[in-house]
Amino acid sequence: MNVGSPDKPKIDAVWRYLTEFLNDKRVIDLPWLLRKFLVNFIIIPFRVKNSTRLYKLLWTEKGSPLIYHSSEMKQKLQARLGDDFDVFLAMRYQKPDYKKVIRQINELGFKKLILFPLYPHFAMSTTETTMVAVERELKKQKINIELNVVDQFYNNPKFIQSFAEQGRKYDLAKYDHVVFSYHGLPNRQLEKSHPGIRVEQCTCQNSMPEHGHHCYRATCYATTRLLAKELGLKPGDYSVGFQSRLNKNWMEPFTDNLLLEKLKEGKKRILVFAPAFVTDCLETIIEIGDEYKKEFMGKGGEKLQLVESLNTEPAWIETMASLIQDKKE
Repeated sequence: MNVGSPDKPKIDAVWRYLTEFLNDKRVIDLPWLLRKFLVNFIIIPFRVKNSTRLYKLLWTEKGSPLIYHSSEMKQKLQARLGDDFDVFLAMRYQKPDYKKVIRQINELGFKKLILFPLYPHFAMSTTETTMVAVERELKKQKINIELNVVDQFYNNPKFIQSFAEQGRKYDLAKYDHVVFSYHGLPNRQLEKSHPGIRVEQCTCQNSMPEHGHHCYRATCYATTRLLAKELGLKPGDYSVGFQSRLNKNWMEPFTDNLLLEKLKEGKKRILVFAPAFVTDCLETIIEIGDEYKKEFMGKGGEKLQLVESLNTEPAWIETMASLIQDKKE
């Protein structure tokens, strides 16, 4: 399962997608009434036109990249796993509808279900909401099936090697700096993962503290350290940023600001990894590859190159197969 996408780059479809997505209490974790008012009367009405414009830029002849990459991923994974598994694809929001997929799995008589949330780093707005939704639907449909969940894989050696292979397609020596950009979260969601510790007091970026296993920031920095080591990068060669913020009370440093800071330091050629995403999508192709790039180049940068996500790369398919097989044993 992945997050999902609108069916088409039109206002009605984007409105439907945003309505389902943003009304999820694990995505916007505010009191029910405040969330409903904020989402349905402020955020969506004021953002839907711009969001639709961005989806139009993203769209291809094959449709939404997140959907078609995921579909091709499913096919290749099925071929790799063979007859030992049947692979199904579902999205948390919109289509393919996970509720219908669960019903199909039940009708086919399966007794064991392995859920693979396609998020390297655990967060309540991604992994947790996926797990809760599937568990709730199994109960609602009164399905008796053994459920196993593939855990976050931010530090899996094969995952790290797969992303490093993508980066090696570019000559790192030709770049002045490397930025690892992760999807941001509201600070209040971070603090829920380690109660009693304020974000500004946390040292997650330096090591994996006791609360680190499900601390999103800690696991992002852990992925960065592992990738940097795999790529032979020294501490001064790279930085970490967080993108896709809705307001200033989100994880810092913000990737767009970080890129401009590095430009002021004379780093005019920057390579950007986005290891929080296993499939290219709006946040990688448009936000980094288009918006951030235009701003960076407009301020005097010479090159901003986005490293493509894993998509259907053979090393990633092999990694997925390994993680799934581990759950069967």
